[in-house]
Amino acid sequence: MSVEAVSQALLQARARAELADAQPLAGSLSSPEDAYAVQQAVARELDWFAAGAPRAWKSGGPQRGAPLTHAPLPPAGVWSSPARAGDWPLHTRGIEAEIALRLGQDVSVAQAWQLKAGECAGLVDAMAVSIEVVESRWQQQFAAPPPLLMADQLCHGALVIGEWQACDLVRAAPDWSTQVCRLRLGDGETSVHTGTHSLGDPAWLLADWLRHATMAYGTLAAGTVVTTGSWVGLALAQAGDSVQVQFDGIGEAFLQL
Repeated sequence: MSVEAVSQALLQARARAELADAQPLAGSLSSPEDAYAVQQAVARELDWFAAGAPRAWKSGGPQRGAPLTHAPLPPAGVWSSPARAGDWPLHTRGIEAEIALRLGQDVSVAQAWQLKAGECAGLVDAMAVSIEVVESRWQQQFAAPPPLLMADQLCHGALVIGEWQACDLVRAAPDWSTQVCRLRLGDGETSVHTGTHSLGDPAWLLADWLRHATMAYGTLAAGTVVTTGSWVGLALAQAGDSVQVQFDGIGEAFLQL
């Protein structure tokens, strides 16, 4: 019943483009499994993945050894760079600069359970710069209880993906410890971040993500995309801002809010 109550609150928030009150639901979800059940219930009700397994995901965690979290992304909010948000419903406009990875082959449930953390880079055929727009459907924003934030598709708003670059992350991966990321919001100064990925390597999370995703939706097809966590923390943009993200030697992405 608690999963249903949270699902209905989030569905109403999306339908009305309004924020829901998290306070009455604060103790509703007792486990990550409950939060993932809400994610799936919302996706089913909105018919996001009627065509098959989700083709775009977000995944990440604060550090190695900490639990990773995952969410499938509604296709209508996954855009190619340069992108314009237009009338897409946005309240928070959080911005994260990320690297997206693309599967070069199908991955089944059985295959996913054979994978080990940090040993899956060979599954990737391309990478791209991405902009994750972070949105909370809760009135309390990021002060809402963590299970409710997880249930809300990990606070996903939209994803902008730059030009794909073919890569071999086994033989020729970038030195992630020296990788430079640049972010500029509107007319503000460009912030520069070096080696700041929370897991040290965007591909490190692939095994955990693939186990979760295939258990929930079955085989993931080649071409499925996962964005892998912020290099800049969470930056807050304003309506009308332009967002520019660049990773030296990899590419860039643009969004007009």
